[in-house]
Amino acid sequence: MKPILYDLCGANPEQRFSPYCWRTVYALAHKGIEVEVRPTPFTKIKDIAPEAGKTVPILVDGDKTICDSTAIAAYLEDAYPDRPSLFGGEGGRAASHFFESYVISMMPIFASLVVKDVHDVLAPDDQAYFRTTREQRFGKSLEEVQAGRENRLGDLAKALKPLELMLASQPFVGGESPLYGDYVIFAALQWGRVVSDIDLLEAGTPVHAWFERLLDMYDGLGRKVATGQAAAAA
Repeated sequence: MKPILYDLCGANPEQRFSPYCWRTVYALAHKGIEVEVRPTPFTKIKDIAPEAGKTVPILVDGDKTICDSTAIAAYLEDAYPDRPSLFGGEGGRAASHFFESYVISMMPIFASLVVKDVHDVLAPDDQAYFRTTREQRFGKSLEEVQAGRENRLGDLAKALKPLELMLASQPFVGGESPLYGDYVIFAALQWGRVVSDIDLLEAGTPVHAWFERLLDMYDGLGRKVATGQAAAAA
């Protein structure tokens, strides 16, 4: 039996956008592990495995239920040692925590660029949940959070400058081929690509070229998902 991956979705079950789930989707592809994907909206997460956690991704592999993308990556590396390594050794495993922290530091920028777009791709029940919880978090309406976002694209470019400098001399964070650190950063950008029509990256830059390479990997895995506001009504 294939492992089961519970993946966050919008009103269209083919529009799966969670940055944390995308980390796991690519980690599974990297390991060559086929899974059954079960698209899950926000308000249904609580019904999956309350004892495991209240967020997705959740991976069920036999009698193991693992919640949280970081825990899932560690599990996959240890449970499937004969498959390609996600970390390239213990040093890479430790370094992956830096990339997770790096993305956390950028999440306020990402959220300010796409949070209203996330709301708009959700089903009505999920929209109500999302608006209430996120407006409590930000202390303002989703419309106010996202207003003037074009003026903040420069903030994202500045935050991505260390990545740009690295990728100017190598194709991936992992070197000649990607590792989990690549997927952590890629997943945050994929979040914006799936829910929004805004271009987060400037074409012709090393980061844009790297992102395009990752979209094409694993038989175009990242490109196959439904994207944009129109996909929500499909």
